[in-house]
Amino acid sequence: MGTFGWLVLAAYFVVMVGIGVWAKARIRDARDFFVAGGRLPWWLSGISHHMSGYSAAVFVGYAAVAYEFGFTLYVWWAVAITVAMLVGAAVFAPRWPRLRQRFGIISPLEYLSTRYNVPTQQLLAWSGTALKVFDVGAKWAATAILLDIFAGVPLIWGILLTGGVTLIYSTIGGLWADALTDFGQFLIQLVAGATLFVAVLAKLGGIPAVWGIWDQLPADHSRAFNGDYTVAFVLAYMLIATLSYNGGTWNLAQRFIAAPDARSARRAALLSAGLYLIWPLVLFFPMWAAPLLLPDLADPSQSYALVTLQLLPEGLVGLVLAGMFAHTMAMTSSDANAISAVVLRDILPAIWKGARQMTGRAELAAGRFSVFCFIALSMGIALAADSFGGVLGLIILWFGALVGPIAIPMLLGMLPAFRRCGPSAAIASWATGLVVFVLVKYAFADAIARLGGNLGPTFTVAGPVACALLVFVLTGFVRPWRNQDSDALVAELATDVGPDDTGTRTEAARHG
Repeated sequence: MGTFGWLVLAAYFVVMVGIGVWAKARIRDARDFFVAGGRLPWWLSGISHHMSGYSAAVFVGYAAVAYEFGFTLYVWWAVAITVAMLVGAAVFAPRWPRLRQRFGIISPLEYLSTRYNVPTQQLLAWSGTALKVFDVGAKWAATAILLDIFAGVPLIWGILLTGGVTLIYSTIGGLWADALTDFGQFLIQLVAGATLFVAVLAKLGGIPAVWGIWDQLPADHSRAFNGDYTVAFVLAYMLIATLSYNGGTWNLAQRFIAAPDARSARRAALLSAGLYLIWPLVLFFPMWAAPLLLPDLADPSQSYALVTLQLLPEGLVGLVLAGMFAHTMAMTSSDANAISAVVLRDILPAIWKGARQMTGRAELAAGRFSVFCFIALSMGIALAADSFGGVLGLIILWFGALVGPIAIPMLLGMLPAFRRCGPSAAIASWATGLVVFVLVKYAFADAIARLGGNLGPTFTVAGPVACALLVFVLTGFVRPWRNQDSDALVAELATDVGPDDTGTRTEAARHG
């Protein structure tokens, strides 16, 4: 990458920090810092949700899938998430701002102490937070690897650069900075992705290449379902995406909590669904065309980066690299905000009674300190990744296994149909997901791999979350939970909130 490319990349980082500084003026208390005071416009919430939903892994791991299997990447990933968000728009998204309006929450786990009990809330909070720091550390390391490929920057400086910039704007600007930088990053990756799309079209003969490449690629590359990516796999991933993208991944729940009302949250979910349906067709096209431009590539995960370096001038290479950074920085900054909200509002009050008495500036300062510590710790893990050896990858794998079991009591706990599923159901579901994951991944891995057809990968992906869901439902049926406060909470989430119906019960409980 030449001088002009570096200037483009430097300008990108300066703009991100500048947005954080500007957003600082909008922050008065912890509510502003973590949920934008409930004033995040629906269009900004939807774009931020989309940008926070995937990282630079798309340009590496998914590029390899596109190179080897073709169009099925769009079906099992983009279409599955689109359907998940359509379900969320109807069912889950409207309930998140109602929780904030009626119960004063600013953390996605905060309501669980009422819906279940404090031990259940703490179990989910501690397990998710402890593993998430490693997940984010791995994202910093992956982004630094991209910077090394493009510009030859040592990994340590890549981690310090990307993590340091994110640390600055997230610590000072909170969710407002996250959402506004997400919007800026959305525009950057829109231009970068469209530029590479046009460059690939020009290289392959113009607009007819959009449909013409499929005649030149292997026949199975045009199939909706190919290789391990079968109908069963897509349905399994759709279930997981429904749980994850509607709030099981905490940073995505924050986008809905910050919406002004249920209608805005629903519109945000629909916007995110639309972006997942349309934008990947542009984003993935260079990946699908890569076998024609770079035949017999030894490492398909490098295809997107190599196509970029081959077709674009140096300034635009910097723009595409900034677009790759955009997704990871959007995801990690929003992760930091959500995890820090959980630490401040769920974990800290359980271990230190003084946390319940914090108000105003003290709570805001604690929130900023929590974000700073989370990002700094994740950067430290990324810098020490070599020392962890295979342990880091193992912990990240366990985080992926926990997403479903944690999300099931979080999301289904808001629905009237599951109001009889109480603490026993939540804890049993969480434990079942972990146990099945261990059995699937280790004890019976060889036997599962020998299953007929492509059932092995499908069961590995869906087994833990499907078993956790089954146990959650069955436990609620066998040991029905009846609690007046819990039932009242679920009932109130089913109806919209009036403009003056902003409850403070959670705040009263925290300070009383």
